[in-house]
Amino acid sequence: MAGAREKGPRVAILGAGMSGLCMGIALKRAGLDDFVIYEKADNVGGTWRDNTYPGVACDVPSHLYSYSFAPNPDWSHVYAPGAEIQAYFERCATIYGLWPHMKLGQEVTDARFDEAGHRWRLTTGAGEHDTADVLVSAIGALHIPNHPDIAGLDGFAGSVMHSAAWNPGIELSGKRVAVIGSAASAVQIVPSIADGAGHIEVFQRTPNWIIPRLDRAYPKSWKRAFRRLPFLGRLHRWQLYWMLESRFPLFLRRNRRNEREKRLALRHLESQVPDPDLRAKLTPDYPPGCKRILVSDDYYPALALEHVHLVTEPIARIEPDGIVTTDGALHHAEMIILATGFRTTDMPKTEITGRGGLTLNEAWKDGMAAHRTVAVPGFPNFFMLLGPNSGLGHSSIIFMVEQQVRYLMQCLRKLVARRTIEPRPDSAARFDAALQRGLAGTIWQAGCKSWYQDENGKITTLWPHGTIRYWWDMRKVRFGEYTLK
Repeated sequence: MAGAREKGPRVAILGAGMSGLCMGIALKRAGLDDFVIYEKADNVGGTWRDNTYPGVACDVPSHLYSYSFAPNPDWSHVYAPGAEIQAYFERCATIYGLWPHMKLGQEVTDARFDEAGHRWRLTTGAGEHDTADVLVSAIGALHIPNHPDIAGLDGFAGSVMHSAAWNPGIELSGKRVAVIGSAASAVQIVPSIADGAGHIEVFQRTPNWIIPRLDRAYPKSWKRAFRRLPFLGRLHRWQLYWMLESRFPLFLRRNRRNEREKRLALRHLESQVPDPDLRAKLTPDYPPGCKRILVSDDYYPALALEHVHLVTEPIARIEPDGIVTTDGALHHAEMIILATGFRTTDMPKTEITGRGGLTLNEAWKDGMAAHRTVAVPGFPNFFMLLGPNSGLGHSSIIFMVEQQVRYLMQCLRKLVARRTIEPRPDSAARFDAALQRGLAGTIWQAGCKSWYQDENGKITTLWPHGTIRYWWDMRKVRFGEYTLK
């Protein structure tokens, strides 16, 4: 066929985090070496490279939060600390020979599809140019820190630091520290700095449901067994997978599992917080799962310490010497930690332009959406990893990425004999309609505001079914849903 590519298409991958590495590894394993990975930072790892705050760890068990094809028998704990996860991804980049394909410190700022040449034309922030047959966005959702818009923040006389830009040289000993936020990063930071800081105030806007973490170190005998008998590691991984997958029904409305989860969280709260007033402030008024359920064994005990205080009055403004709440109280602080998460629904910084000059921002003016969570009509040979509605609230996101990568590899094999592949608008519309029907039956639309939703309340981050359903839907590309040229 005219236009066939004997060696396969050239692929440009944006981002060297967990998903970008997975895509690169799949290409290498398939013998497709004509690819490049653009990374804005100076190392791989994505969120695990950027987040180095005290106590940082994954809230998914280590043996499941790793590639299925690259097991690590030496995880130190059930929930690995961030530095260990970062080292794992660096090791994978070495083992699978990805470093020669890396362009570190180079962010693609503009990507345009050349309709005449059937190629993507890329421009970096440094003004360099490149071309590729296929563009894969692997930038993920956890890379743009959410800096709260609080009056006076710029005029604070002390230090201000976001959890995703931690300064390891900062001295906390004896200082008055204000932590703004009480979700995933805060529940890890607060216990980790409680012993050193002189005084800590945690500013909570909304309480979160927290269940026991039950972390433990893996005994040497277990790690030795995982190394010598790899099938035991695979068995353990499957055990963890089914344990987490069984929790998915709690995210459905009118499900008894949600009530059981609530009772578990309340027992955990009652066992660790004897003060009824503090306990009341930490009790959410929405069903478990409407916001992300957190796992921690030491956050509640940290809040019970004499020099740690929970503040629930809203923040009015920040003055040079502290934070003023709406009741008029000034909370003196020498340092402010912004544990305020990420802007998960912001449009990509890279300007991506498809057919007819259509930009991705224009295509998503009514909210992010993607066919099969990976492709967008009007953007030929463009795919996303961890794109719209492929996140999870109950299991390992790496599972989802591996299904997406396998799906994309089927598309790439088709492009050996074709020029372009693009989702049909009617197919994408049907998929999105089914997706929205699924989301309507979840607890995520029970009325609470969370980072799962965009500014219009549309859930653009989460998959509305279990991972088994995702595996089934993504196991084989239905090429009738695409236009092939």
